[in-house]
Amino acid sequence: MNSMQLIATTTLLTAALASGPAFAGADSGFYLGAGVGQASVGDIDIGGSGGGSFNFDGDDTGYKAIVGFNFGWIPLIDLAVEGSYVDFGKADDAGVKVDADALAAFGVAGVNLGPIGVFGKVGAVNWDAKVSGEGGSVDDDGTDPAYGIGARFQLGSFQIRAEYELFDIDAADVDFLSASLLYTF
Repeated sequence: MNSMQLIATTTLLTAALASGPAFAGADSGFYLGAGVGQASVGDIDIGGSGGGSFNFDGDDTGYKAIVGFNFGWIPLIDLAVEGSYVDFGKADDAGVKVDADALAAFGVAGVNLGPIGVFGKVGAVNWDAKVSGEGGSVDDDGTDPAYGIGARFQLGSFQIRAEYELFDIDAADVDFLSASLLYTF
């Protein structure tokens, strides 16, 4: 191997080894974001006076605001904590309306495959729901488990996510399919 080949090989090897940790750390730190999607509300079981169980199948456009911190400890692995406010919109089925929102906290783990990645999350949701119809309205709230899976595309400090979240709420079956844009500081 002559000196030019040695210099070229060393330069390429150094660039390849240096770019991995630099890219892996590029998406670590605090992030903020917002998303919009389709919220679906299923069978309802609202407690309190005037409440009850009944079949319900409604959906509406929902949105969310996201704040989180990605630790960036291990290259190729994303470990983060995340909080979000989710407004599920106002689902309607046969004259009955459900207006629900929630605060959620998640632990997030994912695989970073360059600009593309996949992730899963598990946490808890503190929700508030109001069900209204001809017979009046009923309010209910609580704290229950929440789960999610998704995929992301990262370009510099910006991230585009597609995710499915299931909120295991005692009062109703609620899921949220959304697209979000996030920025890492």
